[in-house]
Amino acid sequence: MTRKEEKQQLRKLIRAMEQELPQSYKDQASAAICAHLAAMPEYLAADTVFAFVGTSREIDTTAFLENVLRRGKRLCVPLCVGDGLMDLHHITSLDQLRTGAYGIREPSPDTPVVDADAVDFAVIPCLSCSHGGKRLGQGGGFYDRFLSKYRSAAVLVCRERLTREELPVEPHDLPIPWVVTEKGLYEDGIPARIE
Repeated sequence: MTRKEEKQQLRKLIRAMEQELPQSYKDQASAAICAHLAAMPEYLAADTVFAFVGTSREIDTTAFLENVLRRGKRLCVPLCVGDGLMDLHHITSLDQLRTGAYGIREPSPDTPVVDADAVDFAVIPCLSCSHGGKRLGQGGGFYDRFLSKYRSAAVLVCRERLTREELPVEPHDLPIPWVVTEKGLYEDGIPARIE
């Protein structure tokens, strides 16, 4: 079995596991993850923040997105613009989001585009990840392409119950040193304190 086939098989398993998670757990995990993100010094120091808008299957990032706006930081969210391609768009209110590709709430194409180089802190989604930052995405390549050119602080978010220490990786799969679950922050696989 190739790595690509292993990933596809694991995606099916993780998606099935996610569907079995109680909604109360999902809600509590999302709230805790958003609180941990909002307490990170790297986030607090950032001027421009990029974060995904969670779907019903993902971490609900609404509380974090609202925190970014409340603190007066520049918030960028993704807009799918092609196969595996996304642009970062600046929004000033969550009211600017509408349901777009893949059922994801997205900004209007007429909102300002922001270059990845302008982002100071990025929140990255996954289906599963290891505490050491290996990531299993949805398979579209959107975030692989983003991460291949992004050079500032990035944090991977995942529900603890969906983490796995062994994940199939390919050469283009870049590890992310910071992982946040509802249990807290992990830095290079080691639990870390958020001051």
